[in-house]
Amino acid sequence: MTGARLAFGERTLWDHLDLSVSAGEFIAVLGPNGSGKTSLLKVLLGQLPLSGGAVLVDGRPVTAGSDRIGYVPQHRPIDRDVMLRGRDLVRLGVDGRRWGPAPLRSAERARRRVAVQRALRQVNGEHLADARVGVLSGGALQRLRIAQALVSDPTLLLCDEPLLTLDPANAKLVSALIDRRRRDAATTVIVVTHEVNPILPYVDRVLYLVDGRFGIGTVEQVMTTETLSALYRADIEVVKAGGGYVVVGEAAPGDGYLR
Repeated sequence: MTGARLAFGERTLWDHLDLSVSAGEFIAVLGPNGSGKTSLLKVLLGQLPLSGGAVLVDGRPVTAGSDRIGYVPQHRPIDRDVMLRGRDLVRLGVDGRRWGPAPLRSAERARRRVAVQRALRQVNGEHLADARVGVLSGGALQRLRIAQALVSDPTLLLCDEPLLTLDPANAKLVSALIDRRRRDAATTVIVVTHEVNPILPYVDRVLYLVDGRFGIGTVEQVMTTETLSALYRADIEVVKAGGGYVVVGEAAPGDGYLR
């Protein structure tokens, strides 16, 4: 991203944002609700145009539906009556954009079957292939969503609140699975999250968005009392405890975004 600006009417979410991310780098995007974190992912997915500046992925302009980009949406439960199996959900990452009954050649069907099996293996989810997605636990379902995002073998993996509503054990598991893909395939990872502590062992840099302002740097550079106080323009205290961070102050939201 170079000189990136995103605005809706008179409200500017961010401006003059320069962000260059290397292959295999793990970026965490933090900030309060409404600061433009999910909108940033939509720009990278080609679903939302910038108001100014430029964005490239692999040196090329972004386009909606690109196989180069995998996307893990916010975790939400699936209705128990849904009859999709695990492998069906993952396969949507391959052919979810196809419409109509056009038949596939046998070689293409075989290629897609292998891709689904490979993606399930990457998340240790082979045993979930025939399970009904509507009865799976949150952690198991999120494994399948990660596999769905990986089935096209992307160079960039975008994750929007992948740990939302997960218990601590599953949040730790999902974080490790995302990092495993990053290490095994040099996939660039950008994670929007309120739950920063489970991914701290893996994060290379943090992009922190607040009211049109932003800070970029390592965890140690950004997660400080001085930096967050400057971003919030208020007295914020950052306390490191138990291997994680706690942020306190009158401007810090009460939704647990830095648990």
